[in-house]
Amino acid sequence: MTLIKSISGIRGTIGGKSGNNLTPIDIVKFTSAFGRWATQNYSSKTIVIGRDARPSGQMVSDLVSSTLTGMGINVVDLGLSTTPTVEMAVPKENACGGIIITASHNPVEWNALKLLNAKGEFVSGKDGAEILEIAESDSVEFAKVHKLGKLTQLDTYLDYHIEKILELPLVDVEAIKERKFHVAIDAVNSSGGIAVPKLLKALGVENTIELFCEPNGNFPHNPEPLPENLTTISYEVEKNRCDLGIVVDPDVDRLAFVCEDGSMFGEEYTLVAIADYILHHTPGNTVSNLSSTRALRDVTEKNKGNYFASAVGEVNVVEEMKLRDAVIGGEGNGGIIYPELHYGRDALVGIALFLTHLAKSKKSCAQLKASYPVYHISKNKIELQPAINVDDVLVAIKDKYKSNPVNTIDGVKVEFEKEWVHLRKSNTEPIIRIYAEAESETTADNLAKKLIEDIHEIIQA
Repeated sequence: MTLIKSISGIRGTIGGKSGNNLTPIDIVKFTSAFGRWATQNYSSKTIVIGRDARPSGQMVSDLVSSTLTGMGINVVDLGLSTTPTVEMAVPKENACGGIIITASHNPVEWNALKLLNAKGEFVSGKDGAEILEIAESDSVEFAKVHKLGKLTQLDTYLDYHIEKILELPLVDVEAIKERKFHVAIDAVNSSGGIAVPKLLKALGVENTIELFCEPNGNFPHNPEPLPENLTTISYEVEKNRCDLGIVVDPDVDRLAFVCEDGSMFGEEYTLVAIADYILHHTPGNTVSNLSSTRALRDVTEKNKGNYFASAVGEVNVVEEMKLRDAVIGGEGNGGIIYPELHYGRDALVGIALFLTHLAKSKKSCAQLKASYPVYHISKNKIELQPAINVDDVLVAIKDKYKSNPVNTIDGVKVEFEKEWVHLRKSNTEPIIRIYAEAESETTADNLAKKLIEDIHEIIQA
């Protein structure tokens, strides 16, 4: 099954049979459902779209824009763009929603429709469920010939996005210029190949090495910015004596750094470092999801703020950030959400804030990383027989560790001093994902193994 319908959108592999893969029929079906939902819930008749550089992008974009204009909806097409740029364009255009055509870090054969509300934020679970219901009802009506929508193509929003980043009080262009950073970039041959060099130039970073910055959609490696996929930029950073390497995913909402010695700064620590900088200048609260590093909590409390955890998923992090009036938040996968700019994961604002922090710290990238608490996350999963009730297993784990702090807003998270383990069930398979964190890799692995043993005992009881 390579067509995944979720409350946040639809994604799948291109080609094949409709209903099983992401075909033109499926694209039209879900685009029209979203168009109906958006125009029913907001007064505007405009939707903003944009795409990453993967080879199917133009085809999907053409289908999306034609479907919407066929419904009498006006379309503002940003063309090759980034997810955060589209998010910022939606309210600026007074649109009723947005569609980002990207499968994010998925391989090249995938594509997806990410759905935004009129605020330029991902639709809620409730709204997503309503859109899926409309899609299955086949009740969408299309416009008559004189009521068709208009298509407008705009290529100015990346400049607008960068301009707004430069206007942020905590982005110090002069400090960045003064450090004369030598930077390598890996944009995985997608939209970041346009966006990141343009941003760096605006920030006064003149000395750059561009790796995989041709936006042709031919990913040179697995596009998820994990250490095992970043061997080339790691080598180039060390060989060329760069100050750091900057890595983004295909739609530029995830951000990772490589230190001057070729070591990984760590996706989890992207948020930690930027939060430390923000909190030093803007005291307040922070939010990340339950599976993110405890280091954010440590940094927040050191800066006299309060840390809060949300369920996994960007929409859940944003909801909790608003509830807690957080000054910074995000996810441990390198997703930075800075509400001073907008409520969405944004690698570009992350780059500007990180470079400012690094410049003012007078430290190297590796030295900055070493200044933060050291934690290691062990990621595991256990496959269960289909007959086993996963929810019952999670309840049993909760009861077993009831004397510990337990969070059940998204699976079960159990805390042990400075260690934790988080168990979440898959929505599509009888699988429990088990994430554990501790101050050493061995301790984290052993904690995960202990919970796996607990699960086996529960099943066999």
